[in-house]
Amino acid sequence: MSITSLLQQTSLLPEHYRTLSTTEMESRILAIKKKLGKKLFIPGHHYQKDEVIQFADATGDSLQLAQISAANTEAEHIVFCGVHFMAETADMLTTEKQYVYLPDMRAGCSMADMADIYQTEQAWPILQQLFGNTILPLTYVNSTAAIKAFTGRHGGACVTSSNAKEMVTWAFSQKQRILFLPDQHLGRNTAFDLGVPLESMAVWNPHTNTLETDQSPENIKVILWKGHCSVHEGFTVQHTAKVRQTYPNMRIIVHPECSREVVAAADDAGSTKYILDTIINAPSGSAWAIGTEMNLVNRIIQQHPDKHIISLNENFCPCLTMNRIDLPHLLWSLESIDQGKPHNRIQVDASTAREARSSLERMLLRS
Repeated sequence: MSITSLLQQTSLLPEHYRTLSTTEMESRILAIKKKLGKKLFIPGHHYQKDEVIQFADATGDSLQLAQISAANTEAEHIVFCGVHFMAETADMLTTEKQYVYLPDMRAGCSMADMADIYQTEQAWPILQQLFGNTILPLTYVNSTAAIKAFTGRHGGACVTSSNAKEMVTWAFSQKQRILFLPDQHLGRNTAFDLGVPLESMAVWNPHTNTLETDQSPENIKVILWKGHCSVHEGFTVQHTAKVRQTYPNMRIIVHPECSREVVAAADDAGSTKYILDTIINAPSGSAWAIGTEMNLVNRIIQQHPDKHIISLNENFCPCLTMNRIDLPHLLWSLESIDQGKPHNRIQVDASTAREARSSLERMLLRS
């Protein structure tokens, strides 16, 4: 296992936290933040609910928040408001004197879970037999520490949605082919933008241990792990068509975790930071349909009342696992730290952390 944690991680939220009023919880959270001061640091991912984001000391994407946490050497307790893999990365980049916690251990990531380390270890020798020593593994940072360690062990690296093109270009300078984990859509969109034809890409199905393609192995350049983001796969070309019909002058911008068809039908695509920067720099009065997580889209709408902004799929739900973090769980986590009985501490074992860091460091050297 790549994670070990304190025994208290299996504890359920004490029932009395569910009976507290919002005002009471907010007041107690503020009191603990004031009491612990710089010893406490709360990073909040962009997809978190507003009720949690209001208490974040920094907001951003997963890797950015892990790096900020590592740079904040005064913080002894880092309560990561995000999901498992994000807290893992923060633990790997911070010092042994810093402790990382996840307010609710149920806050996972379905995409990260789609690349199981045991399935990956099974796939690798089969792919080696098919393609020889011609494959370099790359993993999206939205992956478990074990998968990051796998890529590190085999000379590969991590990528983010912001630097995916740079990292795929680097990977092709190292080997003839790449294995891209765990999100097939980011891998496909990135490789396509770099000029790799779709027919030169194949999907690895970890459930059947087969390569899904009608091409011969020598024609394959990109092997895409059969994984996806449940949020971004919820946007379809039917949604883009509806926006075009209803708002002819509205521009559509989506995250590259969306399918190739949706990215092709949109006007623009890019990372969360790219989407935020694009909206910030857009002229007043401009109109946008955004294809990404609903909590973030709603926040963007609130922050830019001078622009007409909608979600590409207005009936779509926020990221359900990210929403596991709420006021009761945040307060419970903070009070347990204040009482000297912390729970849900995230610790990556030393061997996994060492190999995973090598994967992260190869990326950071080129970003």
